[in-house]
Amino acid sequence: MGKAPGLVDVARLAGVSHMTVSRVLNGHPMVKEATRQRVMAAVEELGYRRNSIARALRGDVSGTLGVVLAGEELFELSKVLLGIETAARDAGYWVNLAAWHGGSAEDLTETVNRLIDQAVDGIAFVADRPMAAEALRSVNSRVPVAVVMSGAVSNERLASVEIDQVSGARAVTRHLLEMGHQRIVHLSGPLHVYDARARVLGFREEMAAAGLGEAVVLEGGFTPDSGYELTVELLRSRATEDADSKPNLMRAGRLHTTAGRSIAAMPTAVFAGNDMMALGCLKALTEAGLQVPHDVSLVGFDDSPGMTHLTPSLTTVRQNFTQLGTTVIEMLLEMLGGAQPVHRLIPAELIARDSVARPAPTVLPRAPQSAVPAGQKVFSEGSKPVVER
Repeated sequence: MGKAPGLVDVARLAGVSHMTVSRVLNGHPMVKEATRQRVMAAVEELGYRRNSIARALRGDVSGTLGVVLAGEELFELSKVLLGIETAARDAGYWVNLAAWHGGSAEDLTETVNRLIDQAVDGIAFVADRPMAAEALRSVNSRVPVAVVMSGAVSNERLASVEIDQVSGARAVTRHLLEMGHQRIVHLSGPLHVYDARARVLGFREEMAAAGLGEAVVLEGGFTPDSGYELTVELLRSRATEDADSKPNLMRAGRLHTTAGRSIAAMPTAVFAGNDMMALGCLKALTEAGLQVPHDVSLVGFDDSPGMTHLTPSLTTVRQNFTQLGTTVIEMLLEMLGGAQPVHRLIPAELIARDSVARPAPTVLPRAPQSAVPAGQKVFSEGSKPVVER
């Protein structure tokens, strides 16, 4: 027996989008009559879910989708919700919003059941991974469920969608490599956070693909202060093979290299884990007398507001959060049409601006002011700064 036709099959035969099919089946008024007839002809020809159509005609379908906000630190939530509401409205659905503030899997299941009691046709989660990942493992709903969350959901009954941060990190690293950089340091966010781990993975994969096994990662936090502090420590420890001379990095466990070695030379490029870390890095480089991108190239991640107004404007990676919201609704509609749950990745986009240039022949940072007593001068001898006494 062949697989039953789904909403996507109807859309393909009718030559329209699956959202248009949904509008027709939900009686949306903003559909041309010719389009409506073409969709219904495709439904008839394929024998698509006749019982579902009968339910719609009887009014058993509510035309409402539930949305659960599962977390208190949901990045770019307004953009995700804009995509959700716009896609739902275009498909003829209203949105019923609920919130889950953490707790047990049973608590989360109760939130789902309350929405089902309100006759929603499907449920979309916008979830913070640290708070919701474990609870989502046990969700078993009578209606389709799709999740927006960093990383896949460990529940084959649920669909999920995320930004492909690994490929985004690879793209920005590749951009640096194509510009001629080989000594690249990545300032990562905290490695217990999925987003930070995904970006580190992409960085290391691209460095390995280029034959550069030494992928240096300095672990910090996704803040300007962390980007600044890591860069100051990097500048102080740049030209040594002696791990003992880098107490702040090595002893704090912040330095992670694929070859297990210390930093041998000042990098020609820095890949900051997000744009906020890049702000702090830029400040530290400037204070050390280094110019971006003439002396050191700098890239970030997120394309946060205002990055075009920096001097230089920041090369970064853009994440389309509105598309995340649109896609989670599209997945729910497909599941309502008989499709199986899947995991999808939304591509991240490299945004090349002015903070990257080809590497300078040498990079010699000025010694931190606190390391030079008053009345002494700093000049260069070979590749090491020398204090004149």
